[in-house]
Amino acid sequence: MGVVYVVLILIIVLICANIRIVPQAEAFVIERLGKYKATWGAGLHVKVPIIERVARRVTMKEQVLDFPPQPVITKDNVTMQIDSVVFCKVFDPQLYTYGVESPIAGLQNLAATTLRNIIGEMELDQTLTGRDAINGRMQSVLDEATDPWGIKVTRVEIKNIQPPPEIEQIMTKQMRAERERRQTVLEAQAHQEAVVSRAEGDKKAKILAAEAERDAQIALAEGRARSIKLVYEAEAQGLEALKSANVSETVLRLKGIEALKDVADGRATKIFMPTDVTKAVSTLGVVAEAIGIGDATEIDKSEKKAPATAPDYCCDGQSGNVSQEAAMTQAAIEEDIENRDIDF
Repeated sequence: MGVVYVVLILIIVLICANIRIVPQAEAFVIERLGKYKATWGAGLHVKVPIIERVARRVTMKEQVLDFPPQPVITKDNVTMQIDSVVFCKVFDPQLYTYGVESPIAGLQNLAATTLRNIIGEMELDQTLTGRDAINGRMQSVLDEATDPWGIKVTRVEIKNIQPPPEIEQIMTKQMRAERERRQTVLEAQAHQEAVVSRAEGDKKAKILAAEAERDAQIALAEGRARSIKLVYEAEAQGLEALKSANVSETVLRLKGIEALKDVADGRATKIFMPTDVTKAVSTLGVVAEAIGIGDATEIDKSEKKAPATAPDYCCDGQSGNVSQEAAMTQAAIEEDIENRDIDF
């Protein structure tokens, strides 16, 4: 019985020693007697003691391989340092284990040689501006070349491009010149837009001023026409009122004497004689004064003073031409009305 227990214990220990738990996102490559037997995925597995062994533990996660900078020469003989980043993952653990001795080292060397070939076909400017093209070509070449190794290259990125110092200085000067050119062009465009805007503003201002002057002239002309019309209508109404009032001869004669009073103000050089013969004696004094007989009054030949017009408080020295002209027109109309009253 003791021997049986010992054997059972040994079997249990042996089985426990050969139990393997494969973690998630990993795979175990199993060999039996030195030959590939199977690939274990995630989970619990038991291997045969002594004749089976775990040849390699392979991670199935995507790996990021940051390779050191590589010296490359462009088509126009410019040497620069370029470092790249390769994203890959294992899709076949068996090929990854038996396809190449050192898959990562092989991928690094393959990336370096592929990068040199691609950059050697491009000039400096194309290299600096064509990163997407370089990434695409490298990803295609590396993915095809690493298929026998069980590796899938998902993406390639150019991390940094370091040109020589003298090339950097030339590029800096070129960039500064380009920015100065853009600044000059922008300033010229801004000046042009400002001049055009100012000219358009002046044009609109002159158009508005001309329209305002036109409207003012039209309004002034309409005001003149209306005032003249009203004056003549008032005169016509006055005459019609006199006519309908049957004014007597005495009133008309009195109005005539008042008119002669304004005319014979000592400045006249003509003699106005009334037609009424019965009043000839009363006019002898006027005749004597005209021919210089008796106490004749010397004729005043100085300029007759115009009656003072009331000042227009709405018009001053700072008023516009239209306002001043309107004020002068109003004064002329008032003077014309007064003269008509005198003649009447």
